[in-house]
Amino acid sequence: MMEKKITKREVLNHLIDTYATDTMVVEYAKHEIELLDNKASRKVETKTQKENVAIMETIISTLTELARPVRISELQEGNVELANLSNQKISALLKKLVDTNKVVKTIDKKVAYFSVAE
Repeated sequence: MMEKKITKREVLNHLIDTYATDTMVVEYAKHEIELLDNKASRKVETKTQKENVAIMETIISTLTELARPVRISELQEGNVELANLSNQKISALLKKLVDTNKVVKTIDKKVAYFSVAE
């Protein structure tokens, strides 16, 4: 059986516990933990990710308006904003929506149809 990997934070906490009397080691470990905390707090959505969220909302609203399973090309015909995007981009965003169970993908004779999940 594979053992759980030890994280950098766990190693630093172990150093603090083990070398509690050595102030240099403790200060170094605390500083490294602080750097890890700062790195974790900087995770912010990029401009493209924010745009993709808006596009996914448009896809869902368009699918709701059409109220039937549609292909990507039909989806693009149903909305002017989506018509300006490539099939590949819409396909990638639809995959994310399918993975989060917001959209249902149905395949019929090797053709993918998409509809809003109930």
